[in-house]
Amino acid sequence: MAVSGGILLLYLVGHLLGNLKVFFGPDELNGYAAWLRTIGEPFLRHGWFVWLARLVLLVAVLAHGTAAYQLSKRDRAARPQGYVHRRRQTSYATRTMRWGGVILALFIVWHLLDLTTLTVNPKAEAGHPYQNLVASFSTWYGGGIYIVAMLALGLHIRHGFWSAAQTLGVNNPRRDRALKLTANLLALVLTAGFVSIPVAVMTGVVQ
Repeated sequence: MAVSGGILLLYLVGHLLGNLKVFFGPDELNGYAAWLRTIGEPFLRHGWFVWLARLVLLVAVLAHGTAAYQLSKRDRAARPQGYVHRRRQTSYATRTMRWGGVILALFIVWHLLDLTTLTVNPKAEAGHPYQNLVASFSTWYGGGIYIVAMLALGLHIRHGFWSAAQTLGVNNPRRDRALKLTANLLALVLTAGFVSIPVAVMTGVVQ
């Protein structure tokens, strides 16, 4: 769970940095998308890096989901009887990790159909990622789905980062405060960064 989550987190950071190029115009974002397909040449053929990255991400997502299911199953098996006291003792992010995971899984499917296969994008045109992104976020549902998913992602990262630190043994009483602050800042920055893109399109800043 921790290792696969770390891989996905690194991808999200890189993905956000690339997507923020949308604020510098179509040439920047389209050029970046084209450059991704040339990474590794001539050792790799054109576009192979993108497919290798997709394969790694697919394995990481499947591993993350499988680990989540297994841990949830073990948790229920270890405590078949519910707690007597019902008072909430965990954070909102902790209580919604499972639902957040489901939301993100559904969003990944939508996101691929929207901006990769271009199946549900109303004005999609292959080879024009900037224009496709603007077309998607120009609709209330396209931008709305993305924003809701990114809010769920922020909560997932906030709790997941802290849980991973515990799992990997990084945390200790001296580091706990710094790790929690890092988790909060990381979640906030990634959420704000991703949300800024559909908001910019929907408000006409990016068009």
